[in-house]
Amino acid sequence: MGKAKLTILLAGPRGFCAGVERAVQIVERSLDRFGAPVYVRHEIVHNRFVVEALEQKGAIFVEELDEVPAGATVVFSAHGVPKTVPAEAERRQLVYVDATCPLVSKVHRETEHHFAQGRRILLIGHAGHPEVIGTMGQLPPGAVLLVEKAADVARLALADDEPVAYVTQTTLSIDDTLAVVAALKARFPGIHGPRRDDICYATTNRQQAVKAIAPRVDRLLVVGAPNSSNSLRLVEVARQSGCGKAALIGRAGDIDWGFLAGARRLGLTAGASAPETLVEEVVEACRCRYEVAIEEVAVTREDMRFNLPRALLSVA
Repeated sequence: MGKAKLTILLAGPRGFCAGVERAVQIVERSLDRFGAPVYVRHEIVHNRFVVEALEQKGAIFVEELDEVPAGATVVFSAHGVPKTVPAEAERRQLVYVDATCPLVSKVHRETEHHFAQGRRILLIGHAGHPEVIGTMGQLPPGAVLLVEKAADVARLALADDEPVAYVTQTTLSIDDTLAVVAALKARFPGIHGPRRDDICYATTNRQQAVKAIAPRVDRLLVVGAPNSSNSLRLVEVARQSGCGKAALIGRAGDIDWGFLAGARRLGLTAGASAPETLVEEVVEACRCRYEVAIEEVAVTREDMRFNLPRALLSVA
């Protein structure tokens, strides 16, 4: 009996974004420039495969700076850090390199601008996410209030005429953010917001690609880490866009083949912190069980690139 047929619709764009590519390069270039070990505060990006590959090259991942020996080199993750972190690094005379995604840094600058204008800042995001912690940590305690969902807006302990502005975590679902923004504008008609949505281009593109393939497939797999906000949002978007059977996997070994039973068309994508290698791994695992046909479904092409920190540009 021959293998069952399976058509895989590959979403495009998928996988690494420019901010993740830059962050990984920063760790690799830092190892070249300063030598191993180089310490990294938190996972450089939310993907164990990437972290373990960098560990093999000499990176050591820590949770806090007190785990870094005096005089050592430390890299801050792509999610951004509170201002207290570089201040502590300088106090301890650590050499530090900031791998914060430039789009996250843009949000940091916006919060500082609004604060200087005397506005209270409302941050749309998820409590406990490193990016949210970093953004709130750009200003004194209480200057930034977190709003996770539209229902939170009515509970904000603010006068309706208080000067306010909003910024957003970059990796949220577009649809969820629009609902919160609408609630904010309804309560605070004079609220200030970003000139453009703070949700990053890569998050938007990956969600649009999932929306394009979800109605056309029986199952959809998102390759990404369980602590990756943008990967989790892709699963949600798939379910909301026509594929109720969508799941997150870390890599091919995590596939539940029972979940794929009876499927004829499989959607496949990857979060912005998952390398293409892991997508290829999933395709090969499918080839072992099915007669696979591949269909690329690209909604746009990405050519965004971010410069490395000046201190690393001279490293070959």
